[in-house]
Amino acid sequence: MFLEREAAIDKISNSISQIAQSGKILLLSGEAGIGKTTLLEHVRSHADSTVDIYWSGCDPLFTPRPYAPIYDFAQLLSPTLLTQLENGAVPNLIYSSFFQAISQLGKPTILVIEDVHWADHASLDLIKYIVRRISFLPCLLCLSYRVDEVTQNHPLSSVLSLVPSAHTVRVHLEQLSQDAVAKLSKDSGYDPDALHKITGGNPFFIAELLANNGYNNHTIPASIREAVSSRVQLLGRNERELLQVLSLIPYSIPAVLIGKLFDENGESFAMACVARKLLVCDQQSIFRFKHELVRLAILENQSPPQIKLTHKRIIECLETLSLGTNLAWLVHHAEGALDAERVLKYAPNAATKAAELGAHKEAASFYSKALSFVEYAEPELAASLHENWAYEVSLTTHMQQTVIDARRHAISLWRALDRQDKVGENLRSLSRLYWYQGHAEKAEQYANQAIKTFESIPASSELAMAYSLRSQLDMLNDRTDDAIHWGNKALELAKQFSNPTVKAHALNNIGTALLMHGDATGEDKLRQSLAISEQHGFHEDVARVYTNFSDYCIRFKKLDLAETMTQKGIQYDIAHDLDSWTYYLVGLQAQLRQEQGRLIDAQTIAAGVQSIQNQTLLMKLPALIVLARVNLRLGVANSHELLNQALKDAQSTNENQYIIPARLGLIEYQWLNADNTTCIEEAKKHIDWLNELPPGVLNQWQSGELFFWSKLLQYEIPNVRQDSISKPYQLQLAGNDEAAYSAWQTLGMPFNAAICLLSIQGQRRQSSFVNAWQLFEKMQAKALQQKVRNIAASEGFADILPKLRRGPYSKTRKHPIGLTNKEQQVLKLLVTGASNLEIANTLCRSNRTIENHVSSILSKLNVENRVEAMLRVQNEPWLAE
Repeated sequence: MFLEREAAIDKISNSISQIAQSGKILLLSGEAGIGKTTLLEHVRSHADSTVDIYWSGCDPLFTPRPYAPIYDFAQLLSPTLLTQLENGAVPNLIYSSFFQAISQLGKPTILVIEDVHWADHASLDLIKYIVRRISFLPCLLCLSYRVDEVTQNHPLSSVLSLVPSAHTVRVHLEQLSQDAVAKLSKDSGYDPDALHKITGGNPFFIAELLANNGYNNHTIPASIREAVSSRVQLLGRNERELLQVLSLIPYSIPAVLIGKLFDENGESFAMACVARKLLVCDQQSIFRFKHELVRLAILENQSPPQIKLTHKRIIECLETLSLGTNLAWLVHHAEGALDAERVLKYAPNAATKAAELGAHKEAASFYSKALSFVEYAEPELAASLHENWAYEVSLTTHMQQTVIDARRHAISLWRALDRQDKVGENLRSLSRLYWYQGHAEKAEQYANQAIKTFESIPASSELAMAYSLRSQLDMLNDRTDDAIHWGNKALELAKQFSNPTVKAHALNNIGTALLMHGDATGEDKLRQSLAISEQHGFHEDVARVYTNFSDYCIRFKKLDLAETMTQKGIQYDIAHDLDSWTYYLVGLQAQLRQEQGRLIDAQTIAAGVQSIQNQTLLMKLPALIVLARVNLRLGVANSHELLNQALKDAQSTNENQYIIPARLGLIEYQWLNADNTTCIEEAKKHIDWLNELPPGVLNQWQSGELFFWSKLLQYEIPNVRQDSISKPYQLQLAGNDEAAYSAWQTLGMPFNAAICLLSIQGQRRQSSFVNAWQLFEKMQAKALQQKVRNIAASEGFADILPKLRRGPYSKTRKHPIGLTNKEQQVLKLLVTGASNLEIANTLCRSNRTIENHVSSILSKLNVENRVEAMLRVQNEPWLAE
């Protein structure tokens, strides 16, 4: 009897009918025992023959096997994918192969992954990749999970936040009502009200209690554990023993393993349990418990010594079978058996395999299990465990003190073994860890120690990377000469060992250092780094080049080149799922829009980045600084609070590249409110702080902006060197405002041009104010319009200025990437997975016209195909608003 699930079945059936045109995601949630699997089984049994169904699930192992549910699909979908999984291919290759395997299926497909709350992190990353591309697959991806286990910090929550709403169907199963329980318990002898109260309407609990035939209302078991136990007692001794052993196996159980555990009679014992509806068996003779709660109830009735012995029995059987290659199973049972020798044997190998597959959280977990028995390890193994665990953890979580302590343990052990090469590696890693924590002095101290250690032994590529790390630290701290010196030493040594990683890293450091010092020859260095990184598939190094190059172009007002670099960088980051790099670069794009005077676009983009969940402070900081400054110019009420927050966050990084623009924003705020004496005093504090920075820290554009705001605030800064500021600011400070205005317009920076007009004196002053007003009006910079009116009023000519508009501007603003209104309409339909013909029919346009629109959209988005266009809109939803 299938009760109170009709609406859910209709939802799923409707989704299945649509997947031939556009893929869908089914998120099926509910508590344990609510009937998720039963519902999916019902869908499978009633599915049309034109639809293929592939089934997989996740297991509650102590540490799951990387890509565990994907192996089940790979065996049926793609031999290539299976080979890549077994050989530890890089994640992007696995993702692409899985996507291609689904794309090339001959008919619509349902992919079921049960219990994704237990999924390993590698599988979750692959699922992220697929859900972002789901509209272009003829597939319904069904993900079932226990909603009560997925907290805000659960890894699955980040996946759920990424699913495209237009292609997602959410089905949450509720408990059965009293009426439904009454129907299920009819003629059972149970009081339906009491049954509903005890079970809470949970179908599994109800089924377990109803299966206890022969009991009356007064002897209903007090818990489900007792209900399961009473059913187990009705079995024979052999079946009971089998269930007790199998309850320690939280994964799908092959018949061959049961045969090894219980000889030739094992499978018949298991089939008896299937008949009792305690186990289920599929066509491949793979057994599993009917429900996880059954397994746990049986497991809870066993003593710790019994559990330990059983784990040992299972692992001994696994070792004699080919199944023993599943390292996650071996580690699970070795840990359960408290077998130090086997844990130290299998866990490091499992960690290595996981790391090869990009499953760094699982790798860290396997190393952690080995470290639980580290006192039984030889010194060399112990040192390797500490350093490898620290490395894997540092890739996946914030840099905690435990990671630093692990590196120190490793250093002590390697020193005792006289392995100076390993000592140097760990010292270099400590430097990076302290840099991430914001301890610049310690970072430099350990970088220097690493170099000294490596230099005491024969030269190696590790020494070259230590030099490059030193170069990077100097570059980040504006020590250009030192950054170039150490970067060149790294390059020279890298030649000897033909190490492209070091070469790409060092060229990036040198190029960025030169550029941020105003030396355009650094561009060639960055382009070389980009070419090497692209050739060798160093994805994060590619992202780093695009980010640094874009940052330089914006800082030095090369806005056309910045447009190209940000567009290419965002496209690359999105195509390779480099989310943290994406949002940082989108924040720089918002800064570019600010410089271009496109304040509403800058606000839209920056606010969008701020709304993205699960991003670090650093990744969102450029966008926060932009949002604060453009809100100030637009006259948004919270701009001062945002500016203060931006400065606070910038100071927490201890990096001038963020602190300088935050302070300049606050100085601008004080100028806009300069009638207030307190504001002027606050501005002086920020001006003095910036003016006292060492020479070279402020670039020529930042120096010019600082001196210009100071002039407007009538706060003189002594000893201003003209050659230390950029040309437009030189013209302004020299009183040649008309030439400065022309220079700013040539650069494509109308906001700065409008500010120039406010300084023009003489007969043209009033007309200049009108021109400034018009420029600010076009940018919708209401705060500046009010400032213009205040100055004009103080000089007696406010009446020549138009009235400030209070409603929305009638002129449609420019789209952030220049899409026309019609292209925006097409884009909204395109990202839903609609074909050109469907878009043409919807908009009543010819197919040829839509083809032209789509081609233009792809070009403006700087993407190669519709999939990448959809991904870009998912990352930047404001593009389709």
